[in-house]
Amino acid sequence: MANRKNGRRIVLRSSGNVFADLGLPNAEKEKTKVRLAFEINQIIENGRLSQMAAARRLKINQPKISALSNYRLDGFSVERLMNFLTALDRDVDIVIRSKPKSKRSGRILVTAA
Repeated sequence: MANRKNGRRIVLRSSGNVFADLGLPNAEKEKTKVRLAFEINQIIENGRLSQMAAARRLKINQPKISALSNYRLDGFSVERLMNFLTALDRDVDIVIRSKPKSKRSGRILVTAA
């Protein structure tokens, strides 16, 4: 992010979470939901599934697939998105470990294999 102060350009380093950088509530949860939705959308796209076929597979209606594909995720919980991944024949592994002492707080990380 760049700002101007006294005619000089100031660049702020991102935290790695755009939701936190914007000061939005539940930033970690929102980042997790976007990462899960991204994987779901990639699977649907790579599998060449129509929205109707994806809806049938996930047992939801087509407008919800449209919302998911446009990252309108207010109606989706992290758990529900993980269930969609398992319905798309993916395993979801959750690993819990101690955070490094160098970090201020714990984090949630979603990665694709």
